[in-house]
Amino acid sequence: MQAFMFRTPYDRIAGRIAAMAPDLDVVVLEPDGGLTLNGQTFDAAGLKPDIWWLTLEAFGAQTKDYFGRLKASADARWVQTVFAGVENPVFKPLAREGLLVTNSSAQAPAIAEYVSVHALSLLHPIAEQQAHQDARTWKPVNFREVGQTRWLIVGFGNIGREIAVRAKAFGAQVEAVRRAASAEGLADAVSTLADLPERLPDADVVVLACALNDETRDLANAEFFAAMKPGSILINIGRGGLVDEDALRTALDADKPAHAVLDVFKTEPLPADSWFWDHPKVRVTPHASNRGALTGERGDALFLENLGLYLRGEPLRNRVNPADIGVG
Repeated sequence: MQAFMFRTPYDRIAGRIAAMAPDLDVVVLEPDGGLTLNGQTFDAAGLKPDIWWLTLEAFGAQTKDYFGRLKASADARWVQTVFAGVENPVFKPLAREGLLVTNSSAQAPAIAEYVSVHALSLLHPIAEQQAHQDARTWKPVNFREVGQTRWLIVGFGNIGREIAVRAKAFGAQVEAVRRAASAEGLADAVSTLADLPERLPDADVVVLACALNDETRDLANAEFFAAMKPGSILINIGRGGLVDEDALRTALDADKPAHAVLDVFKTEPLPADSWFWDHPKVRVTPHASNRGALTGERGDALFLENLGLYLRGEPLRNRVNPADIGVG
């Protein structure tokens, strides 16, 4: 059996692979574009990997080389990506019969922490307290407790559930928005996208954590914002295409939402002349909510866990629905 991966991620886990799968041949794509196996030059004609580890390096100088090989490979049986979402059109070659694709949940704890910290800092009157300190004014400020708030999490996969864990730890009520309104043990209530007009008026924090597809493109539009609760918070860690950005600008003037925390945008990098940078009700981060210090370690561990399951013929974690691949 053969696996294919880039040099840098392979070096991180080479010893663990050797220990758990000594008979696995790992062909390495070197930075110069050459192939090696066990440190020796490898003939490209013999490249027939069953297993592909799609890491961040696939979106650098060797993007075409990697995806070109994958698209042409008739032997690929399983691709593990380090990404949570696979709706980008570049992933389209993965949507084919006989190819199992698994995504990553390694970034979920980091993203959930990002969401929680920003939400808490906006729910509490930290800026007002700081203003009193700066003025040397001894003036207490009352605040609403997080346990009084209702969070609406649109998209309840690995990331959405991790966000719910943290919100509920503070006593918040959590409603999940999923494709089907089936029972979900972690959420206090479950609804669907069709229910949003009735659910948004009660939500203090609205988190977009869903995939981008034809159903969710510009989901947060003028009607969406009109239904939001005055003073509420919008946080988007899904995809930029989920938000109608012009409609959001108008909605912020109406205090629905009162604040927007945005980690993703329709155009990235965000242009220097974008209105987002200077808007007093917007927080901008550069698609970096996943950059927790432990995300990489969790990603390596997940690949190794799934590798063990694959070699034993057992079900893998985080299987992706082919219909969700490359639809963005």
